[in-house]
Amino acid sequence: MPQFDVISGASGKPSKSKRIGSFPRGSESEGRLKYEFDSDTTMPPMMRARLRELFSQIEREFESLYTENTHLQEKVDSLNEKLEREANEKSGVDHPDFEHVNKSASKQKNVGPSQKLKTAHKLKAQTSKIVSSFKGPTIGCQLVRQFSGHRDGVWDVSVARPGQPLVGTASADHSACIWSVEKGRCLLQYLGHQGSVNSIKFHPSRDLVLTASGDQTAHIWQAAVTWEHVKKPSSLDEDEGSCDRDDYGTDEYEAELMDGSPCLRTPVRELVGHTNAVMAADWLPNADQIITASWDRTASLYDVETGELVHSLCGHDQELTYASAHHSQRLVVTSSIDTTFRLWDFREPIHSVSVFQGHTETVTCAVFTREDKVVSGSDDRSVKVWDLRNMRSPLATIRSDSSANRLAVSPSGVIAIPYDNRQVRLFDLNGNRLARLPRSSRQGHRRMVCCVAWGEDKADYPTNFYSCGFDRLVLGWSIQPSKES
Repeated sequence: MPQFDVISGASGKPSKSKRIGSFPRGSESEGRLKYEFDSDTTMPPMMRARLRELFSQIEREFESLYTENTHLQEKVDSLNEKLEREANEKSGVDHPDFEHVNKSASKQKNVGPSQKLKTAHKLKAQTSKIVSSFKGPTIGCQLVRQFSGHRDGVWDVSVARPGQPLVGTASADHSACIWSVEKGRCLLQYLGHQGSVNSIKFHPSRDLVLTASGDQTAHIWQAAVTWEHVKKPSSLDEDEGSCDRDDYGTDEYEAELMDGSPCLRTPVRELVGHTNAVMAADWLPNADQIITASWDRTASLYDVETGELVHSLCGHDQELTYASAHHSQRLVVTSSIDTTFRLWDFREPIHSVSVFQGHTETVTCAVFTREDKVVSGSDDRSVKVWDLRNMRSPLATIRSDSSANRLAVSPSGVIAIPYDNRQVRLFDLNGNRLARLPRSSRQGHRRMVCCVAWGEDKADYPTNFYSCGFDRLVLGWSIQPSKES
C-alpha cells in the first residue's frame, strides 16, 4: 500500500495507517514550490539572482518530467484497456489459471482409470468455471457526474436516506460537504472540525450528519440544506458567513465549492473521550446510539441525546481502522491494524464480543450485508465474505493484486471494492467478478480510491453509485444490468 506523510491527533506520533490525522499538509499538497528571499539578507544581489535562476531551472525540469509521466500514464491506460478488451473477446486460453489446468491435465498420464475419471470430472468443473468468467460483463458502468471542489484527498462518501437526493463527503482538507445529486453542486459545508474529516454518515430519518475526525472527536451537526441554493446562491448571515479563500489559505480552491456555498461551523453535539484520531463513526439502529473507532485502540459507544460515553470497547491490540453497525440489529463490527475484526453484540444488557482472524495484514473495513453476512477487506489484497451464523471460515474469498479500502455492499448483494491501484471492481457474494468500473485518462480516478457507496435506483437520478479518492474527486456512476444479460 502506498505510504503518505501522516500525522495523527494531538499525540503527534506517526502511524502506519494511511488516514490523515489532525494537522493539514499545508500548501505542499498543492505541489507548487515558492521561492522567496528576504530583502534584508546580507546575501549579495548577484548570488540571490543566481539562486533564483537555479531554482527556476529545477522547476522547469520537474515540469518536464511531470508532462512526460502524464503522457506515459495515458499510454499505459490505453494499453490496459486494449488488453482487457482482447481478453474478453478470447475464449480464455491465455488466462493465468489455465496454466494450472494444463498442468493438472498432464498429470493424468500416470494415474489409474478410476483416478482419471475423478481428475477429468474436477478438470471439467474447473474449466467450466474459468471459461464462465470470460463471459461478457453482466453489469454496465457509466460515469454520470463529477463532484469536485475539495482541496485534499476525500476519505469517505455517504448517501442520504431514500427520498433525499444528497451525497456527503469527508475530506482531509478539514471539511465535510453535502452535495446535490441532481446538480453536482455543494449545498452545505461543515467546517467545525480542527483536523481531517475521516468519515461521514447520514442519520437514517432526520436531517443530521455524523462525522469523525483526526481532532479526536466525532460531531453531530444539522444538515438541513436549502434546495433553492441549487439554482441560486443564497445570502448568508454573519454568523455562518460564506467560505472565502482566506479560510483555506489558497486562491486555487475550486470555485464550485467556494462560490456561495453556505458554511456551518457549530455542531449539535460533540462526542469526546478518544485520545487519538477518530477514524470512523456510525449510527446504531434507531439512531439512539453511536459507535466510533479510533487510533487509541478503542471503540466507543455514545448516547446521542446526551453525548455521554456509554461503553468504551477495548480489546484490539493496535489502531482501529473502521466501525460499522448492522442495519436492523444492535450489532457492530470493528476492524483494526492488528489483522482482526471484532463482532460486538449489544442485543443483551451485557454485551458480548467475538474475535475473527481471517486476514494476515491490516483489516481496512468490515461491513454487514442485508443477508446477515459480513464482508471484510484487507491490505493483504483479499476480501472475504462471512456468514454470521458460522464465522469459522469464509464463504468466499476474493483476491486481487492490490489492497482493498472501504468497500460497500448493495441491497441486492453486489460488493463494490475500491483499491489502492485506482480501480473499483464489482463482485457478487459468491466471489464471482461482475464488472470493473472504467478507468482511463479521460474518466475514473487518477489516484487511490478510498471509499465507495451505493445510492438508490431512481429514474429521476441515474446516479446510483459513488466513489471517492485521494485525487480529491467524487465520481457519480450509473450501475445497471447489461441489456444482453
